[in-house]
Amino acid sequence: MGRRNTRAAKSNVPANVRAHWLVLLATLMALGLALAVQGYLHHLGGVGKDSVPADPSAGSVPHAVSHGGPVVDSRGGTVQAVSPPDRTVALTFDDGPDPEWTPRILDVLREHHVHATFFVVGSAAVDHPDLLRRMVAEGHEIGVHTLTHADLGRAPEWRRDLEVQGGQDAIVGVTGQAASLLRPPYTSGNEALTNGMWSALHGIADEGYLTVLSSMDSKDWQTPGVGAIERNLTPSGPQGQVVLMHDGGGDRAQTVAALDTALSRFSDQGYRVTTVGDAVGVDSMRPASGIEQIRGSAFVWGIRLSDFVVTAISWGLVAAGVVTFVRAILVMFFAARHSRAARRLPGTGRARRRADVMVGPAVTGPATVIVPAYNESAGIEAAVRSIVASSHPVEVIVVDDGSTDGTADIVEALGLPGVTVIRKENGGKPSALNAGIRAASHDLVVMVDGDTVFEPDTVRALIQPFADPRVGAISGNTKVANRGGILGAWQHIEYVVGFNLDRRLFDVAECMPTVPGAIGAFRLGALIRVGGVSDDTLAEDTDLTMALCRDGWRVVYQEDARAWTEAPATLGALWRQRYRWCYGTLQAMWKHRGAVVQGGAAGKLGRRGLGYLLVLQVLLPLFAPVVDVFALYGLIFLDPLRIAALWLVFLAVQLLMAAYAFRLDRERFGPLWTLPLQQFVYRQLMYLVVIQAVVTAVAGVHLRWHRMERYGSLRVPQAHKQA
Repeated sequence: MGRRNTRAAKSNVPANVRAHWLVLLATLMALGLALAVQGYLHHLGGVGKDSVPADPSAGSVPHAVSHGGPVVDSRGGTVQAVSPPDRTVALTFDDGPDPEWTPRILDVLREHHVHATFFVVGSAAVDHPDLLRRMVAEGHEIGVHTLTHADLGRAPEWRRDLEVQGGQDAIVGVTGQAASLLRPPYTSGNEALTNGMWSALHGIADEGYLTVLSSMDSKDWQTPGVGAIERNLTPSGPQGQVVLMHDGGGDRAQTVAALDTALSRFSDQGYRVTTVGDAVGVDSMRPASGIEQIRGSAFVWGIRLSDFVVTAISWGLVAAGVVTFVRAILVMFFAARHSRAARRLPGTGRARRRADVMVGPAVTGPATVIVPAYNESAGIEAAVRSIVASSHPVEVIVVDDGSTDGTADIVEALGLPGVTVIRKENGGKPSALNAGIRAASHDLVVMVDGDTVFEPDTVRALIQPFADPRVGAISGNTKVANRGGILGAWQHIEYVVGFNLDRRLFDVAECMPTVPGAIGAFRLGALIRVGGVSDDTLAEDTDLTMALCRDGWRVVYQEDARAWTEAPATLGALWRQRYRWCYGTLQAMWKHRGAVVQGGAAGKLGRRGLGYLLVLQVLLPLFAPVVDVFALYGLIFLDPLRIAALWLVFLAVQLLMAAYAFRLDRERFGPLWTLPLQQFVYRQLMYLVVIQAVVTAVAGVHLRWHRMERYGSLRVPQAHKQA
């Protein structure tokens, strides 16, 4: 029912609160950017075997390059290719830095008092900045080996620029110095240059880079054995050489061993081992300018931030997955325990009997059924007729809360025995319920919404747990009446799985947070003790239930007391309903937060019930958009089959839990075919509702009632059809 008139039905949420959608969009875009950076750095590139890609085309490579020295300068339109002087070895290492092998190679170089040139991969440099700083401190030279070890000869122009500039920014951001030497991945000697690679190198030269190839390849990337690497490093004459070795990209134990021997032999044979820049007489590194340092630092910290974000998300996903699976196990375990505890008692249908709930004689005393109604003309007749048809003695009090559609007139015109109509000015649902409570003639009170109908045995089944004097309130089993169509099927699944399985768990754990407004029974004395129904929150049913728990009453769940209610038939109506529910629940959780530190029944509600709601209904939905963005990341950058397999496992768990819930509720399994589709529309709507509600609550905005549209689809039910 509505709790405000039509004018009050409009939300007073200011525009600055709605701005949180822009914040959410910006956050997701930033997250997407972080994931894109991570995916690019670690999954679109990567160090692999350094074999030169097969491409025989080399017609456009100048003769001076293909038959010249390994250091190529094509800046300014002229092309020169030079070699180190005789008996000079320019020692170079590719694919590092590596946390295991680079330090060992640096140790060998220090023992032999020689310097080398390290062509570093930008992503590895960011991951291991201390190694770059050690290289510079020990007098070594650093060159660019791209950002992700990409094949520049096959890459489009935009990626070439990104790879080279990214590699340079990484070096500047870590060392404060800019490099002028470049070695493209997957290159060896001059004669192996292809048209595509030369085109790339010629374009890069205009940015001030010298290309360094090799004239002596150790082929250590093939891990042929220490002896083979040593033979590959044996000079055939006095000519100067640029030697290619690797300090990263795999197991370099053979490289370390062969390097030690080769350096000793070079020294014995009178060769000078040095850096490329020193060998050809160029200043290969310079202090970076202020702008370069700012850009480099921003680049490095941006990558580190993206790494941190992805790592945090990964752990968050693990935690979310664990929570999801634990929740599935818990709810099914406790639901099974709850179901086993229910036994058939003479003349009462199924009623619960558990060790912690005393069951005496069947409860046969009459009950007062309160129906708060505001503009319920579409369904009020079906609701009242179904209650009057109860197999248990009842009085029915319909409280018309200022309706303008003739709701009270419809009820009075029915002329049904035992039905009283109270007319009052519009004051809201709590006000209407309290008016009904004051007029109640019996000690047992049943509250039912005006858009809900009962089965003939609903009231009788619902009140049986009152045989235990400790029970102060009882939740019934709410069923979706208009479950046709895919939206109706989704809500039907949610009611059976998300609501009723949880209520079984809450019952066994003695921490029931909500007796739904659609169907709930209360002791009149318990209601009076807590001051009736409060209007402090929009979820008056949750607020009332928590107040009863904190007052020491047991609140239980009666699965066979079924009530049929209308569910929203449009996404907009569903949004408004769930927005109010979620916002009101947050209000109630905050209002009763003190239960967390209390003992007894209040402590069980606080530490079990509120904790469960916080994790499952607030934190997980807030994290859900990140899960979706990460799933897209996985499909693009990771193994799509593995991502699909994980999704199927998650879906299988959902289906298993849903099938079990349907079996317990004796529902047909047919609607479960819509469950996979629920993950792509309904789930997103629900977590967006939570985000909206949380932001509204944090902003301190008072949300007014959003009245749900009525469709007049309710009918007085017959017996419940079993699956």
